[in-house]
Amino acid sequence: MAGCPGRPAARIWQGAATVVTRPLTLAEIADLPAVTDLVTAGRALGLGRTKAYDLARAGQFPCPLIRAGRTWLVPTAGLLALLGLPVPGTGSPGSPDSGPP
Repeated sequence: MAGCPGRPAARIWQGAATVVTRPLTLAEIADLPAVTDLVTAGRALGLGRTKAYDLARAGQFPCPLIRAGRTWLVPTAGLLALLGLPVPGTGSPGSPDSGPP
């Protein structure tokens, strides 16, 4: 109690700390490996961790997912396609990855 000799002042509960995660930049998205984790893919879409897992469990995550045991993995090609970004190695005509003419 506050005001009692020999006792510390009462603490006021501030609540749990909130962690704010910023979305990924285009450069960070371009540097993703072939497969990434669900939280990283969610960040690329502007989703928080909880929302990403909720969508995955409901089968509503907006791009393809791979379930490996208890882990959710996201192929980066599907994520890039969803975002309308070029997917390396797709062999589209005129793309640098399409090989010789």
